[in-house]
Amino acid sequence: MTATDPALTALAQGWVALSLLHGKIEAHIERALQSAHDLSVREYSLLDVLSRQHDGPGGHLQMKQVADAVVLSQSATTRLVTRLEDRGLLRRYLCDTDRRGIYTDVTETGLALVTRARPTNDTALREALDEAVKNPELAPLVQTLEDLRIPA
Repeated sequence: MTATDPALTALAQGWVALSLLHGKIEAHIERALQSAHDLSVREYSLLDVLSRQHDGPGGHLQMKQVADAVVLSQSATTRLVTRLEDRGLLRRYLCDTDRRGIYTDVTETGLALVTRARPTNDTALREALDEAVKNPELAPLVQTLEDLRIPA
């Protein structure tokens, strides 16, 4: 393959389209969450992931797992957790079985906020996808997203 190989060019164009779609969706959701709930997309994502934890086996996520779930580095995740903890939306505590492990739970205030913000997030996502599908370069990607059925 050469730098002018059509397959590579098509792949690069697809990557650009995917990046564009992601950026448009994230910016639209960011504006909606900020204006309605004073939350960033990252803050919402973290609260959403942590709000789905449970007390059963494997129900709590370690910080590495949380970082992977919200697509941030561990250090960025720790800073984000600290900001939300300072706002009273999260709390950290030591794992009962492994004193090196630190877990993070959403507080009642955080649960109430993420519950109020969830419809805003979902509506903004739908709006962003409905707008993006009008762009012929983005329409196939939007359709692929619509077709995804990821088990919960």
